[in-house]
Amino acid sequence: MTARRLTPIATALLIASLAGCNPSAAKSDSDSKPSAPAASQPGKESAAPGAPAGGSDLSLAAAIAKIPAGTEDRTGYERDSFRLWVDADKDGCDTRKEVLIAEAVKAPEQGARCALSGGEWLSYYDEVTVNAATKLDIDHVVPLAEAWDSGASKWDAERREQYANDLDADRSLVAVTAKTNRSKADRDPAEWLPPAASAQCTYGADWVGTKLRWKLTADDKERAALEKLAKGCADTVVKYETAP
Repeated sequence: MTARRLTPIATALLIASLAGCNPSAAKSDSDSKPSAPAASQPGKESAAPGAPAGGSDLSLAAAIAKIPAGTEDRTGYERDSFRLWVDADKDGCDTRKEVLIAEAVKAPEQGARCALSGGEWLSYYDEVTVNAATKLDIDHVVPLAEAWDSGASKWDAERREQYANDLDADRSLVAVTAKTNRSKADRDPAEWLPPAASAQCTYGADWVGTKLRWKLTADDKERAALEKLAKGCADTVVKYETAP
């Protein structure tokens, strides 16, 4: 299995930290979603979820400023341009299953061909507990269409496959309720934010970290929405590593 996130036990211990990421309320020391690193020491800022060692620690506002400017162009976009749910390490579990296993609060049982049964998850977008993998979607934090608009149209097929199955950065893919994933669809933060206020600073960090990781651009409307969000997320830190 691809090494990617913390163990389910560590995940469960951090569920309570979600309450600290409400951009309209007082901030806690951590804006982490369930699978994020543990909360920081008092007086220190926490890294955005899944931040790999050696990345760049930036405030959310500073990270937003680093995203290259660009205009969106969806010409030629097809979802099939991104090959989904590959089994890169040939262990029998495709990308979808890897995310589900890694993000489980209570580990599911694995059967033949990585069939999953049982288990429990917390959808951080809406703070809903889910006890069946079939009720979850794997969301690309920066949707495939948005990635296409902001740079991926120039990539080759291999690069787009890597993006669509990015297990090396916790912020790229997340297991959430099908309802919230389909509500979001291809919309950027100017048009959609997670319904749980406690998730919004984390989501902003996830979005910005993914854009920086993959050197994607942001248009004016998107940037303005992110900057507005960042005003209420002063304690949120983005830590990212550029995709190879």
